[in-house]
Amino acid sequence: MTDHAAPGPAPSVGSPALRLTVVVGEQDAWHHRPLYAEIVHRARAAGLAGASAFRGVEGFGATSLIHTQRLLSLSEELPVAVVVVDTEERVRAFLPQLTELLAGGGLVTLDPCEMIAFRGRADGTAGGEGTRG
Repeated sequence: MTDHAAPGPAPSVGSPALRLTVVVGEQDAWHHRPLYAEIVHRARAAGLAGASAFRGVEGFGATSLIHTQRLLSLSEELPVAVVVVDTEERVRAFLPQLTELLAGGGLVTLDPCEMIAFRGRADGTAGGEGTRG
């Protein structure tokens, strides 16, 4: 059953944006911190619109060795994709930080996209960050 709340404000008009996707290994680290977490935190510190890390269930990289949740011995090196979205200028300004972080390897893709922001009510009760329906 779906919980239908009163409609919130209409979404703002879409604006051009750039989606940055960084694919790293789950065990990759930067100064004893997971590399994917470092990327997310640096994106936040840089004031980018948003960033999320997604753990893959199966994948392979440069070695062509498949890592999967189904094989216990290979399940600790699953792929993690960090996705960042903001204006092209802001995302491209963030790229030099990735050069430093990915010295040990990683894959970066850039894709043009359209960003549409849906905002919750001012009181934070519908559709706001951290709420569940």
